[in-house]
Amino acid sequence: MTRQLPAFGEALRSWRRHRRYSQLQLAAHADVSQRHLSFLERGRSRPSREMVLHLSEVLELPLRDRNALLTAAGFAPEYEQRTLTGTDLADIAAVMQPVLQAHEPYPAILMDRYWNLVLANDAAARLTGALLDTDGLWHRAGRSNLVRLALHPGGIRTVTVNWQELATSLVTRLRHQLSERPHDGELRELYDEVVAYPGVAELGSHGPMAADDLVLAIHYRSGGLELRLFSMLATLGEPHDVTMSELVMETFYPMDERSRRTLETWSREGGHRPRGGGEGPLRSGAGTDRSGERT
Repeated sequence: MTRQLPAFGEALRSWRRHRRYSQLQLAAHADVSQRHLSFLERGRSRPSREMVLHLSEVLELPLRDRNALLTAAGFAPEYEQRTLTGTDLADIAAVMQPVLQAHEPYPAILMDRYWNLVLANDAAARLTGALLDTDGLWHRAGRSNLVRLALHPGGIRTVTVNWQELATSLVTRLRHQLSERPHDGELRELYDEVVAYPGVAELGSHGPMAADDLVLAIHYRSGGLELRLFSMLATLGEPHDVTMSELVMETFYPMDERSRRTLETWSREGGHRPRGGGEGPLRSGAGTDRSGERT
């Protein structure tokens, strides 16, 4: 009967294999002996805190997974990890909301690692209010989800002229995220859900994410409204904070004069009233917690 591996050794071996290293290759990259690495994976040696952090760096693990590997080895987490509710969210909003508002009159949003809306400026709320009647299909557990918003057959794809191009880029990014975080069950659930939507599973681009997947051209058409925008995705890159390192900011820019005038006119005139009479799925402000209550 095979002995059950300790949590650290099992996790280390899983990450090594996922990153496509042999024991010999990882040992060479980490400048440790293959014998020592084998003992760590088999639970015959206990790693030091420094060794856990070193192997995490070599394996290029996300900060959240570095904390998990430390915990599995019996150490306290290295990186601060906050929630996106209550005081933590208020602190993030105090820093980021002015950044988003400074992008006016053009839309800007902040998303978490699952593409849930965290913050949005007023222009983003005006835009989605102009394009959509209701947010019931993509507003779950108190948060709007931008992947569902873009890919659901009843979502924004109904007014997106180049939806296939946009959807291909989004699905490619999702696949890339899964390759980086293969043990993230919630991300896997989101991916499995959206690829089950009509027309999504057939999308191409199964390879690695290219640089141009971070810049998206979007063409919206709804009734007499026509907007051509491009958006850019950027991570905040905080090296010692799990939550901040996982946030993604998306900023939108007009691609032509007509779109620029439309967005600027909405801003001057106090905003476009949402077609459904409500706020639309992208609400400006500090967001909501998992219970759906305003924070």
